Amino acid sequence: MKTTAFTRFHIELGAKMAPFAGYNMPIEYKGINTEHIQVREKVGVFDVSHMGEIWVKGPNALAFVQYTTSNDAALLTPGKVQYSCFPNGEGGIVDDLLVYCIDSRTYLLVVNAANVQKDWDHLCRFAPMFNLTPGKELYNASDEICQLAIQGPKALEIMQKICDTAVTDMEYYTFKKCTVAGIPEAIFSTTGYTGAGGCEVYVANEDGPKLWKAVFEAGAEYDIMPIGLGARDTLRLEMGFCLYGNDIDDSTSPVEAGLGWITKFSDAKGDFLDKNLLLDQKTNGVSRKLVGFKMIDKGVPRHGYEVLTKDGRVIGHVTSGTMSPMLKIGIGMAYVETAYAKPGTEVFIGVRDRLLKAGVVRPPFYKV
Repeated sequence: MKTTAFTRFHIELGAKMAPFAGYNMPIEYKGINTEHIQVREKVGVFDVSHMGEIWVKGPNALAFVQYTTSNDAALLTPGKVQYSCFPNGEGGIVDDLLVYCIDSRTYLLVVNAANVQKDWDHLCRFAPMFNLTPGKELYNASDEICQLAIQGPKALEIMQKICDTAVTDMEYYTFKKCTVAGIPEAIFSTTGYTGAGGCEVYVANEDGPKLWKAVFEAGAEYDIMPIGLGARDTLRLEMGFCLYGNDIDDSTSPVEAGLGWITKFSDAKGDFLDKNLLLDQKTNGVSRKLVGFKMIDKGVPRHGYEVLTKDGRVIGHVTSGTMSPMLKIGIGMAYVETAYAKPGTEVFIGVRDRLLKAGVVRPPFYKV
């Protein structure tokens, strides 16, 4: 199992550790609900160093990103970040990702931990079309970079204490290169996967311990806490954010998943993988859609549970589900037949041979 630059701190603090995406990662420290509420109301720190980072550089960098991703990267200017996905050439999704525009010839692709090798192999297939050499213009830096996500309403206020430039006024989905905790050229971004506000800081592995100590010293007066991946999952689900492997994968299209907004068909975007197939889906519709739902009857929906009509006909399956720590009710996402995807539609979740009533809603489930 791999470790991160912060693994020893997790162990010293008594975290419950478990394998995740090939890494020894903290799942929880004081309990998922406690950590979840801490992030919503104050501030928490996630080790997300297991995420992957792939650089694309050179005169053909933009053309390559445009062809391999669904969103229109030409809309990016230096300092902006974009949510996107990699179409797989067959209508599905290789991965979802963040695209950072460093400049017109340099892009950083931040990908999911479990998909780093898969994404790298996928990108290498198309690199020759754009005269990109793997290991040179296309470079996998995933094992060289560590990342902390400092999340919560107090996050930027805390981080301002250890940054050499203004960060409290940064807009959502932007980034800066700045000195953080005395570490020059750190990437400081405001994307987030919790909906609670905050930032992410990318530094070299050797600078990780220095960053960790500085963040916790700066946040001591705010009761800052380390947070495990368990709460990361409940936080993202309350916001209705997709999780690769659950809500999206190689068998789901971005149109089905409600990600049409990151799938662009403009002339400026040009050709890209699956363009015609996805355009047909957008124009003519799809047979199923990813929806959010709240439980009306008491019960906790889980991944894989059936979604049914009142008379017991199966119309879909739950992809993500939990008991919302903030709302104190069961929430989830599911693919259902399109006829049942409209908000307000009554559906039923099969839980231990019982049909429990739920209602289709439009995420986010919890509004900050």
